[in-house]
Amino acid sequence: MNTNLYLPPLLWEPIVRAALMEDLGIGGDVTTQALAQPGQQLHAVFRTRQDGVLCGLEGARQAFAILDPAVRFSMVKQDGAHIVQGDVLATVEGSATALLAGERTALNLLSHLSGIATHTHQIVQAVAGTKARIACTRKTLPGLRCLQKYAVRAGGGSSHRLRLDDAILIKDNHIALCGGDIKKTLLSARQYAGHLMKIELEVDTLEQLEEALTCAVADVYLLDNMTLPHLEQAVRMINGRALAEASGGITLKTARPIAQTGVDVLSLGWLTHSVQALDIGLDIVPD
Repeated sequence: MNTNLYLPPLLWEPIVRAALMEDLGIGGDVTTQALAQPGQQLHAVFRTRQDGVLCGLEGARQAFAILDPAVRFSMVKQDGAHIVQGDVLATVEGSATALLAGERTALNLLSHLSGIATHTHQIVQAVAGTKARIACTRKTLPGLRCLQKYAVRAGGGSSHRLRLDDAILIKDNHIALCGGDIKKTLLSARQYAGHLMKIELEVDTLEQLEEALTCAVADVYLLDNMTLPHLEQAVRMINGRALAEASGGITLKTARPIAQTGVDVLSLGWLTHSVQALDIGLDIVPD
């Protein structure tokens, strides 16, 4: 379990509010309004239907608290916890109108973020015993980046850049911007960067890497879609002078062989842009 997890509630709130507004529309939950008795109260439990790693409880809590501050939300598990099918994750008590109107928003966030945490944990376990770290990228769903990257941390992974202003990452289009000259690109980047700003260069071939190494400018080399033999050769060429990052088409099956080449980081975009949600339900507890 990752116990060093924290994301300020203020970062959750605008995302949860936007999700509720998207779901409720102007008229609100007309189904519950038509069927609930005045003042009717409900007691419900969040229960996982799959094994995995939990993430997103604060989002679920806020989905109800925003609708009705009187709703009582109690966490049974904590984000980062390993959960098994049938586990109760949290309980919620309050007005039927708030519980049923907030249910889908709460479950969407909880299931999606738990799916990210679960798949991240699986990849982290796959490379255990190597020095490689698992990192997510900026390939996130619009508006959800801070939550998705938080979920990666819940699963034991780490983050690449959060934003474009975090570090300089030179890709093929940036090299083209500088006329295709890798050395010129790197030297221009170093001249711009302050002493605290890292520079990473993406390379597709060993020839590009060899050219870049003559500058001794980059702090990290992103080895994109390279074969295992080429990754091993690239690590030898870098020889500890910078970090080596493997990226491109990495799966649960290929992660360990890639990590065993000696790279420092494996970055995976699919952890945030297309991961499968964990199956979690909200069940009403009968009186």
